[in-house]
This record gives sequence, C-alpha cells and structure tokens, in this order.
Amino acid sequence: METRSMKRRKKKKKQKIANVEEDVISNLPDSLLHQILLLLPLKSAAKTSSLSKRWRSLFLSLPDLDFTSVNENPKPSQSFSSNSIYQVLSLRSHYRGSNNLRSLRFRTPITFTSLNALIRLAVTHQVQDLDIDVTTEDYFNFPRWIVTSQNLKALKLKSSYPGFRLPPSSSGGFQKLTSLSLALVILHNQPYLSDFFTDPSFPLLEKLALENCFGLKELKVSCRVLQEFTLKNSLQLEGLEVSGSKIQSLKVTNCFHSYSEESFVKINTPNLKTFLWNSNAVTTSVHFLDKLVCLRKAFVGVILPHQSLNSQTQSLFTLLSGLSHSHKLQLGNQSVEVLSSKKGLVKSHHLLPFHNMRSLELHTRFNTHNVQALSCLFKSCPMLNILLLKIINDQASERRQWNKDLWDMSNSEIQYWESQTFEVESFLNHLEFVEIRGFLECENEMSLAIFLLRHGKALIKMTLRSSFLCRDSLRRQMIRSQLMGFSMASSKAKISFH
Repeated sequence: METRSMKRRKKKKKQKIANVEEDVISNLPDSLLHQILLLLPLKSAAKTSSLSKRWRSLFLSLPDLDFTSVNENPKPSQSFSSNSIYQVLSLRSHYRGSNNLRSLRFRTPITFTSLNALIRLAVTHQVQDLDIDVTTEDYFNFPRWIVTSQNLKALKLKSSYPGFRLPPSSSGGFQKLTSLSLALVILHNQPYLSDFFTDPSFPLLEKLALENCFGLKELKVSCRVLQEFTLKNSLQLEGLEVSGSKIQSLKVTNCFHSYSEESFVKINTPNLKTFLWNSNAVTTSVHFLDKLVCLRKAFVGVILPHQSLNSQTQSLFTLLSGLSHSHKLQLGNQSVEVLSSKKGLVKSHHLLPFHNMRSLELHTRFNTHNVQALSCLFKSCPMLNILLLKIINDQASERRQWNKDLWDMSNSEIQYWESQTFEVESFLNHLEFVEIRGFLECENEMSLAIFLLRHGKALIKMTLRSSFLCRDSLRRQMIRSQLMGFSMASSKAKISFH
C-alpha cells in the first residue's frame, strides 16, 4: 500500500521533470525557436505570443511571414486582412532584431493606398523576398517603394483584373533584384519597354517571369547575368528579342496569337540549355544570332490560328534548325502537321541532322499523311536511342483497321517503311527503346512497329500502351501474340504491352 510520503515524493518528482522540460524549451536560442514557429501556420504561431513576453518577441521577430498559410482557399473569417498584416508589421518595429524581414507573402483584397502603405512598411523592415497576390478595384501604378528598395532581392507581384502599370525605365531602381515575376501587367502605349528589361534597370537580375501582359506588342530582354526567362499568355505579342550570354532556360507559352505580317523572334543565347516554345503561333521570321551548342532539351508546340499550314513553314524549319544541337526534342501535334504539309515535306529532306539527339518525343494523330514526315525526322536523327510516340485519338484522326492477315507484306504502309530502310539505317542501328502511347492496333502504328522490329538491330525494348478506345480484347490478344512471335532483328528485343 502506497503511503502519503511516497505519494508526495512521486508528485515532487513529476513536478521536477516538468520543470526540467520547461527549462529545456525556455533555454533554446531564438534562432531555433524561430525554426520551430516557421513550421506552423502563421495564425498558430501568432497564438504563442500570448504565452509570455519572450514568446511575443519571438513571434514579432520571425524572419519569414507567410500570411497565406491558413489554407489554399481561405474563408474571409479565416484569412488575414490588409489591416491585420499592417498591424503585425507595425508591432515589429518595437522589438530588437525585427527589422530584418527575410520574406513576406500575402494574398488579400486591398486598395492601392493600403497596398502602397504595406509595401512601404515592409521596405523599412528591409524585406528581401516579397510575394504579393492582390485583388483591387482598379488598375494601379507600380509601387515606387519596390523600385527604390536597396534590400529587395526577389519580387513576385500578381494582381487580379484589371492589373497594374510598370514604372518608366528612367525611374532607375531594382539595383539589388535577382528574381522578378510579374502577372497581369498593363502595357498599352508604353514604348519604353524596348529598354526596360536591360542592365541599367536590372544589373543583377537572374530570373525573369512575365505572365498575362496586356497590350504587349514588342519586348526586348537583355540582362547580362540573366539565367532564366519565362513569358506566358501575351497574345498580342508581335516581336520578341532575347539576348544574354548566361541565359540557360528560355520558355515562351501561348503568345503571338494576334495576326501580324511582320512578327519576329530574335534569339542570342549561346549557352542556352532548355528551350520551350509551346502553344505559340508561328512567327513570320525566326533568327538565331548564335548556335545553341549547349542545348539539352527543346519542346516545340505551335498553333496556327490564322495561317494555313504552308504559310509559315519556313519559320518552323528555321526554328528547328536552330535547335539542331539539342540532345532531347519534343514536337507537338501541329508541329508535325506543318512538317507533313506539301511544302513541309519538301523542306523536311533538307533538315539539319540532329547528331546530338538521343531522345525524340512526337505528338501526332498519326494519319496517313504524317508517315513521310516521321520518316524524314528519323532520318535526321541518326544517333537516336529513345523514341516516344504519343498518338492523339480524336474525331479528326483518320485510322484504318489493321488487316487481319498480319503477315501480308503487300500492305502499302509496310511497303513504304521497307523502302526507307536504307535512308534511316543509322537510326535503326542506334534505336534502343521505343514507346507508343495511344496504341489502337491500326494500320499506321502496326506498320511502324513491325518495321522497327524487323530492322532495329539495337532494339532492347518496345512498349505498346493501348488507348482506352481499344476495347476488342480478343482481337488485341491475337495481335499481341503474333507480334511476340515475329522475327526480330535484335536478339535483345522485348515487347511489353499495357
């Protein structure tokens, strides 16, 4: 039976352990406690300020303030208002070590006056990384406190419609900025853009991203230390000039939709490694001022909203020729369509060889008229190791069911591929992996699969992924079993069905 003295001793022991644990937390340095608080949503971290003066000071001296951390789509009652954000920033001024604000992020409806006051206060706290997503009732001028900040290194500014105006290039500033991302920018009647994104305004800029630039017709980007440039959703763009010896990544998406007889692209990026040209209209002219000898990955996906397939063929071939040093290339469906046009087929025979190409990905409906263009591409990739074919199956596809007699070599598709054996011999001698997605066991893809199996001397694996439209399991099993028993040029070749 436990005596009273034993109970008292146990109680004292528990209290001692509790005190020790409390002392351990209290004795932790501010920097470590900051790291703990930063793991919490900001509202949870704010609640700790009621524990003591020490914890209040810890919260108000946090180096990073993320007012979007409540959840991804906060309810008005749960999110921080602009007044709350301003209050937290104001209280920081009274605490030692709180003037060094490493990052500030907020998303809120706000007036321009309140936004300007918030940014001014953040600048006084020497903010280095500013991420703002705001909703306003009217378009506004670019906050001048951002322009003049001597501590800001990274800026991300996005506004909901109707957007904001950029400052004139003569305003100077941005001298310390290394990363800039702007979305929903009003650029009507602003001719100074020709020299805005240049060294005098951005001497240290390494990353630049522009999205939804309204009224942007011509853009010049030339910063000597710039490494990454991304441009999205500038539909009215007619001219783009990008230059920089250190640029390694160039991505342009959904631009040049406004029809213009004089649209152009000029690229002078000798050390470029990644190039993405996606969902853009084909421009009138393309100029590469230097060879892209360092290029590793390239994607070309064009659209033709106003032009015929033949009208801009020359620009597409100039673009592909500029990418001839790439190690990996992806071509979208309409790019393949341009190559498959009558004018495209004539020029396809004069494509510069992709001697460095090791991986080729093609998106195509794989209709009959696409076959010759694919053959020309294979011929231009003599050292290719990996081929990925993504077949688009839609109402525009023209597919013929494969003849039940799979051994009938009189088939016109097979005869065409057989006639190309000598032309694509180097391609066949180096191709190791083939994957066809959207496989429907129709004439075009079956003919290509048989041709590659018959002549691919280096082939290691062929993967055929059936489309969800292929529902005849009995016919599919028959085709699979006969392909598996087909005579293959490579003893290592294996066929995988999915």
